[in-house]
Amino acid sequence: MKNIKKLLIIFTSILMIFMLSACKSENKSASEDAKKTQTASEDKKQDLQEVNVVLDWYPNAVHSFIYDAIEKGYYENEGLKVNIIFPSNANDAISLTAAGKAQIGIYYPHDVIQTYANQDIPIKAIGSIVQKPLNIVLSLKEKNITKPEDFVGKTIGYAGTQLSEDMIKSMVKSRGLDPNSVNLLDVGFELMTAMTTNKVDATIGCLVNHEVPQMEEEGFELNYFSVDEYGMPSFPELVFVTSDDYIKNDKEMLVKFLNASKKGFEDMKNKPDETLKILLDNQNEENFPLSQTVEEKSMNTLLPLMETDTDKFLSQNKEDWQNTINWMKEQEIIKKYIQVDDVVVDLVD
Repeated sequence: MKNIKKLLIIFTSILMIFMLSACKSENKSASEDAKKTQTASEDKKQDLQEVNVVLDWYPNAVHSFIYDAIEKGYYENEGLKVNIIFPSNANDAISLTAAGKAQIGIYYPHDVIQTYANQDIPIKAIGSIVQKPLNIVLSLKEKNITKPEDFVGKTIGYAGTQLSEDMIKSMVKSRGLDPNSVNLLDVGFELMTAMTTNKVDATIGCLVNHEVPQMEEEGFELNYFSVDEYGMPSFPELVFVTSDDYIKNDKEMLVKFLNASKKGFEDMKNKPDETLKILLDNQNEENFPLSQTVEEKSMNTLLPLMETDTDKFLSQNKEDWQNTINWMKEQEIIKKYIQVDDVVVDLVD
């Protein structure tokens, strides 16, 4: 009996030793698998191609799709690590891109045309972010300015560019009126202040998706209309730009970026609240704090202008571009006549 008990004790001890050994082996294996997974993830991130994207301004609703695509890993799935750069100077989106310090910028089509036509800098638009103008003629409702005829004898504030001057003149001419019947006043970037202090009767250069909801939130009643409603060709407000060098030598990267951006925009359309939250979580609160209600209104304004029945998101309406080029040459904003293909290239369907 004692011998049997001894044998049972020995057998039990051996079994426990075996089980402990098996557990240690399994734990070691699981730990090694976890390390391998972590290493693979780190290696994947190290393998990502960095892409610097220069914004036109600080983050706001129009950029939501980019932040969504970063958050959801759409760029990463394409092998890209997208870095957002805020501009230090007004034209950084073009200058840094042209200099090869950034791969992609977001800027305005008229500037793309001017940069190429007047400075021979080889840059091109590769996708239209907003298919229609956001630029408006804006005034306080009490001024009763709703059309170019109402400009006569009034003072219109603008930010000191020839482009804005010529837009106003084209509107007035389209109604058979004398451009000299309108007073133009350079107010720099103080467009809203110039209006609310009655320094001017109206302004050109404010955006329907930003200044309008912002001023309405502050209690102002407004009148406004788009700059392309009278005598001006329509144009995309914001476009992705890059250099000819990247188009020639790294077209694949650009295509991947645009495809991932499309996925971000699909989320922006289908899940606007979720996408906006991602933007608000990534806002530049120190320099450009955002109001959730303003950005919600902005999103509602933007969505039907970023993709229309005829122009899908990132598609490029070359007829609008060529009409804009022709108009800029007529106004002598650009020195030489160019073709749309000099400044626009389609990389994705």
